[in-house]
Formats: sequence, structure tokens, C-alpha cells
Amino acid sequence: MLEEKFEFTGAAKQRILKTLGLGVILLIIGIVGLGAKWWGTNDGGHGHGDHALKETSKNLVAQVEHEEEGHEHHIATDVAEHEQGEHAEEAHGHGGHEYSFWTRIKADMWHNNVLFTGIAIIGVFFFAIQFVGWAGWSTLLIRVFLAFGYFLIPAGILMLIGFFVGYHDLFHWTHEGIADPESANYDAIIAGKVGFLNIPFYLFRMIGYFLIWGMMWWFLKRESDKEDLNGGTLYYHRMVRFSAAFLVIFAVTSSTSAWDWVMSIDTHWYSTMFGWYVFASWFVTGLCVITLIVVNLKKAGYLTKVNANHLHNLGLFMFAFSIFWSYIWLSQFLLIWYANIPEESIYFIERFYENFGSYTPVVVLTLLLNFLFPFLFLMTRDAKRQATILQVAAWGIILGHWLDFYMMIMPGTLHENGGLDLGTIFVELGMTMIYASVFIYAVWYGLSKRPLIAKNHPMLDESIHHHI
Repeated sequence: MLEEKFEFTGAAKQRILKTLGLGVILLIIGIVGLGAKWWGTNDGGHGHGDHALKETSKNLVAQVEHEEEGHEHHIATDVAEHEQGEHAEEAHGHGGHEYSFWTRIKADMWHNNVLFTGIAIIGVFFFAIQFVGWAGWSTLLIRVFLAFGYFLIPAGILMLIGFFVGYHDLFHWTHEGIADPESANYDAIIAGKVGFLNIPFYLFRMIGYFLIWGMMWWFLKRESDKEDLNGGTLYYHRMVRFSAAFLVIFAVTSSTSAWDWVMSIDTHWYSTMFGWYVFASWFVTGLCVITLIVVNLKKAGYLTKVNANHLHNLGLFMFAFSIFWSYIWLSQFLLIWYANIPEESIYFIERFYENFGSYTPVVVLTLLLNFLFPFLFLMTRDAKRQATILQVAAWGIILGHWLDFYMMIMPGTLHENGGLDLGTIFVELGMTMIYASVFIYAVWYGLSKRPLIAKNHPMLDESIHHHI
């Protein structure tokens, strides 16, 4: 019988709290820097009104270029009018709320809310997959997957706080009068979606996601604890049933939460592939975090029976789902770009060409880190079996998907005020360090609450002798 107990030491807690403190300091420095820059360049926030004129001129030039190249004139005109309308709306501050540096803070908070919530639920999702698939190789690791669920409670709290603090800046559909034909803010497209996009129903869904996910995680955790105490296969079969139910629920809620938390930022735009796209980004990021934690536990003297074969499997998952994400990204992009329907292609135009090129370098870096880097770095068998190589690959992919979620959220909330540069790096790094600290504290706490190895799992012996 294999017994291992993870000790969440005071020294480990201090390191996490120091990282949290450093994140707070960097965030404060970034806020001060952004505030000084904003007040200096906008004369107290009123120097933003000429943006629509600049954008109109740029769109007219683009329209002429389209005509000269032989493109259909009405397509270019529709795109130009669509962009002009959005930017004129932005110049008036989205219904009277002009951009300020606080908008960026709120957007950064939402960015990390979505990213780390996804990582947490992917841990539970991956745990459930092992039982539905009757997988034996992962038995030594499943407690790591399960521990991710401990972040769901703080994630839900942070998500609600982030929405109440920033919903008016993040989500255009929340503005007053947006669905009222008599209002100056009336938007016919959003009015058609008001049955789904309204604050009470939105909050109901958000709370429902966390309650359902948390309840299913609690059931799985409870049965896993009972299995440790009592042995036998009864609890294993219960976890199979609970896992199957969770996967059905997650198949729906992963998509609807992606629509709510990310796609509704760009309210006029939609993609039928978006739920899969967000899931793919969440999944590969969660796999990388799992790999980093397993490797670090192994280096700290835990998980003594975990060997290169288990690492190989984790590396295979990282490699495979990096390719899967790339497939979804390219499929979504090609279908929208080739069809050239203005309401759909504007999403990519804003990220590739508009906003004064703020996001173009980020798009390129995202594709390099999320596809080319893992494709070349993890292709060989030996690469997947080396802990150091897996760590480097995992960090690179995590950075790539941090940028991926950045590209999903920032252009729709910050427009030309987004983009990454030295002036914003303190805010971005500080906010991410704060969330990462809370996440890792929750995971370490969860790992310390029960034996690190599911000692009575019926497939433990298979996992110990796993070979690939």
C-alpha cells in the first residue's frame, strides 16, 4: 500500500504570500504609471474625442484601396460603416463612459478571472475523464487533478466581484437604454439578444456554473475520500457515474460560459466554434499547469512512483491539444475570413489591422507560442520524457494562452488603448501574479488535505507499472 502525504509548509506559504505581495506592488506601480500617462495625454480624460475622425479617415483610405484592388465596393463600404459606427460610439464613451486607465485594470481582472477559472475546472474535467475512460496510467496523478477544484470557490467570488466592478466598461450590452428604441443608446442587434443578454439572467447563469461545477467536484472529492478509508470498488464505480454526469454538464456549460464571459464582450460578433475554441485554450493551459505541478512535486521528493512514462503521457497531451487548439483557431479564422461577411470578419480586422496595430505583434507571438513552439519542441519521444524540457514547454505554452485570452478580451474592451508595452507590463504581470498566487495556494492546500496517492484505487498497480 502506497502512502504519501504532501506537507504544505510554512516556508511554502511564505513564498506564495511573497509572490502575492510582489504582485500587489507591481500592480500599484503599474496603476500609478498608467494613471500618470493617461492624465498627461488626455488632459484629464477629455482628449479622446478626435479618435472617430482618425478612424473615419483611415476607413475611407482602406475603402479606396479595396476598390483599386478590385474588391466588391459594397463589402468595403459595409465594413467601413460598421467600423465607423463602433468607433464613433467609442468616441462618445460607449454611452457616456469614456476610457480611463481604470478600464484597463478591470479588463485585466476579467482576463485573469476567465483564464484561472478555466484552469481550475479543467483539473476537475481531466479527473473525470480518467474515470469515464477507465484510465489506469494516471492513478498516481489524479489527486493533483482533483486539487484544482479548490480554486473554484475563490474563482466564483472573484468572478462576481470582477463583473460588479467592471461590467459597464467590459460589456456594451449592459449600458442603459441599449434595448430601448427611444434611447440614444439603442442598438437593434443587442435588443434582439436581450432575452439572453440581461444582467439578472447573466448573473443567474454565472452563479449556476460555479454551483454546479463546485457541487460535482465536491461529490467526486467525497467519493475519493471514502475510497481511501474503506477500499473496494463501490466508490470507484460511483465516481465513474458522477464523472459521466459531470462531462455531460461540462459539455454544455463550458460553451455557454465562454459565450457569456468572452464572446459577449464583442456583442455584435458571434462564432459557432467559439465554445470549442475557448475549451481548447483552457484545456491545453490546464494540462501545462498539471505538468508543472507534477514535475515540481517529483523534484521535491513526492510522487516517488511517477516516472518518465507518466511524464511522456502528459507531454503527449500537451503536444496533441496544442495541435487541436491550432486546428480550431485556423478553422474558425478561415471560415470567417473566406466568407468575408462584415459582421463576422470585423472581429479579426480589429485584431489584425485596426486599433493602430496595437495587437498585431501579440497575434503573431500567440501563434508562434501556441502552435510552432510546441510542435517543434515536443515532437520527439525523448522531449516528452525529460522533466526540464516539459517545464520549458509548459511555461511557453501557458504564456501563449495567456496572450490568447488577452486577444479575446482586450480588443473588445480597450480597443486602441490595448496592446502590450513597457508602460503596461507592471499591471499585466502584477495582476497575473496575484491570481496565480491565490490559485497555487488553493491547490497546495487541497493537496495537503488528503493522501497524495489514491491508495485504494483499483488501478493503482497498473499506474505504478505503467510503461509506454
